[in-house]
Amino acid sequence: MTDLYRIDIHGVQFTKSCGGNTHPDGESCVLLARIGEDAWAVGDSKRPQAEPLRFTTAELDAAGIDPSRFELSA
Repeated sequence: MTDLYRIDIHGVQFTKSCGGNTHPDGESCVLLARIGEDAWAVGDSKRPQAEPLRFTTAELDAAGIDPSRFELSA
């Protein structure tokens, strides 16, 4: 199994999905990027400086995150 946190994500292009959760300081959005064959990075638009969390496709599915919502394919 690949150590997801060893994958270099410098320069990876994230896609944003927003909606449903608004806060006084603006809308909350989830950022998603494919970082490998079976690897994804998930970020938070409210915390762009935070290290994105990384998941396998199965873990992403278990979390209820559908890449097609971001116009990405699994």
